[in-house]
Amino acid sequence: MSFKAALEADQEAPESWSSYMTTVYRGRKPPTIGSYDPDKLEAKAREVTKKNEAAFLYVFGSAGSCSTDRANRKAFERWYFTPKMLVDTSDRNLETTLFGTKYKSPLLLAPIGVHGLLHPDGELCAATAAKNMDVPLIMSTAATRSLEDAAKANGDGPRWYQLYWPRSEPLTLSLLSRAKACGYTACIVTLDTMCMGWRPYDLDTAYLPFNHGVGIQVGTSDPVFMKSQGTNLKADQQSPYGGHEYDKLPYPFNPVACDDARAAGDEFHTGLKNLGRNWSRQIHSGLFRTWDELAFVRKHWEGPLILKGILDVEDAVKAMEVGCDGVVVSNHGGRQVDGAIPALMALEKICADPRIRKAQQESKFTILFDSGIRRGSDILKAIALGAQAVLLGRPYMYGLAMSGARGIEEVVRGILCETELTLGLCGFKSLDEIWGKREKVMEKIELGYYN
Repeated sequence: MSFKAALEADQEAPESWSSYMTTVYRGRKPPTIGSYDPDKLEAKAREVTKKNEAAFLYVFGSAGSCSTDRANRKAFERWYFTPKMLVDTSDRNLETTLFGTKYKSPLLLAPIGVHGLLHPDGELCAATAAKNMDVPLIMSTAATRSLEDAAKANGDGPRWYQLYWPRSEPLTLSLLSRAKACGYTACIVTLDTMCMGWRPYDLDTAYLPFNHGVGIQVGTSDPVFMKSQGTNLKADQQSPYGGHEYDKLPYPFNPVACDDARAAGDEFHTGLKNLGRNWSRQIHSGLFRTWDELAFVRKHWEGPLILKGILDVEDAVKAMEVGCDGVVVSNHGGRQVDGAIPALMALEKICADPRIRKAQQESKFTILFDSGIRRGSDILKAIALGAQAVLLGRPYMYGLAMSGARGIEEVVRGILCETELTLGLCGFKSLDEIWGKREKVMEKIELGYYN
């Protein structure tokens, strides 16, 4: 029964993203994350992690002066909706189709590394939340849990894999093979972190978890990598913290304690540091790849292949020409280049290119968007500019820090509820009605217009 039919029959409406608001009001229970407002959410996450401040700053911080992060969010303020009245939008949905698969919404959980900094269960929380909501999880190569463990927690939920491209071809093949075997259906290759950007928030405290073996668990669970380190994984090996060797780490992560343990001759922490250094040499090596080299990954990944970190129109066209299935328009949330173009501005330019637009309309190429999404209205603006889906980043990590899987769910259900409500209040029933139709949906107002 449709929502409208349910209302006319005076019956309960079917479940939808927007019904979450009714659930909240009726339950009379405030969210465990403190607030659905993204600014208050960030502040609350900072408060609850004050004894683990460096971990919060690792997620929060950006490159240089953080100007790119600020510009990402400011760019959304240039666009304003023009709501249409007396349009029947009683029945709405946020369904979208990506690479031939229909999803319940246009939102995916962005690939963010080192979840274990903020919660002892790490990426298992995001995998579980994604399964519960039927929202795609994008698993990072810089995770604190293995591909296999995350896949198990995700069950029959949709999941993609994000590849930090290793220097070693055998290791690259091993990671891709494991991802395929675990049911990750699409592969995103991140291009903008061939080396790490200048991040004062972390540099001020010399805080880099990978150097202590935290966030390398996709590597320590990989037989090719571990064999290259002279280590063969054994099922009965245990870490001092329980579970498979190197899979479970102390929480909260304390680099000083790790240094002290090594100084005292602790073999486990000494070995972990060595593994962390060598894993970083593989995935953040400073080796900058070229377009020609993509042929290797394309040859060994049969599913959708997507490039993340694209900001230039010609780069997007080149990705299409070399056989990739899509791109993620992204500046890594402002974490790599200080003063980079806002991702939304790049999206506007890329989707306005007739070559890209034609390929999108013919279902030959897909444009995803990342960097700066905080609200449901942000999602709709990105869709109206031509994105077919968006990646949500920092907000769900803040939810993780406060309430684990439940916190992630509250963040995602809240933002999708807002998305669906705003869609209807603007006079539209589906994303198809607004996709790439910015002139029909909103007006552009230059920054400072009202100042």
